[in-house]
Amino acid sequence: MSLNKKIIIILSVFFINNFGHLAAEEIKKIGKFKDWQAMVTFENNEKICFAQSLPILQAPKSNKRDAKLFVAFRPYNNISNEVSVTPGYEFNKNNSVTAVSGKKKFKFDIKEQGFAWIADNKIELKMIKQMRKGSRLMITGYNQQGSQTIDHYSLLGFTKAYNASKKACS
Repeated sequence: MSLNKKIIIILSVFFINNFGHLAAEEIKKIGKFKDWQAMVTFENNEKICFAQSLPILQAPKSNKRDAKLFVAFRPYNNISNEVSVTPGYEFNKNNSVTAVSGKKKFKFDIKEQGFAWIADNKIELKMIKQMRKGSRLMITGYNQQGSQTIDHYSLLGFTKAYNASKKACS
């Protein structure tokens, strides 16, 4: 899939999540599973399913951001298991965005429009496998000024939200 298409899709999910009150009838919450939610929406009459979570802890504490972690399924584009993250700001292009869970570390390859995602589906599958068995995931990124931010995500409920999202788009 082209970078531009991924950006458009990610921005659509971001818009829906942040401005959902404007189009609440277009988003269906499948369920809340501890710290994760499963949702379905439609874009151009095509179904998009995703699991999402908010950080349980952010650093620095003084800088509250609208960060979110997603795993999405878009059957009409033949996309599944797409992991993406937004820290609530535009990432610094010169620094890496990484996720750590247990002893496993994953690097997000693409950073555009305030989102980051992994380009290789095999790595996404490895990350999802780790998320299913882990208890916490830590995302580290850098803002435009080069300051580091760290978002801690609970993985409690991830497997159920993931399974519900996947099933809704199958």
